Amino acid sequence: MNKLQKLEEGMTERKDKSLRTLRNNLNNRISAHERSEHYGRALRELKESHPLYGLSLKDCKDLLDKALREIKKRIKG
Repeated sequence: MNKLQKLEEGMTERKDKSLRTLRNNLNNRISAHERSEHYGRALRELKESHPLYGLSLKDCKDLLDKALREIKKRIKG
């Protein structure tokens, strides 16, 4: 099981604060990817211990979409 699958499966078990933190981390990582493509800067490598280590831009966007759906589901009750 790869890191992306573990993050996706653990989405429903995360506490609200942890889910919001994941959302913020994903938004920041996506912005960093886009800035690096636009300005030609090298994308900073994450440490292996970071939850998003090794995820591509597509993986981050997919995971962000799932996190947002989970947040909305919790808000609706």
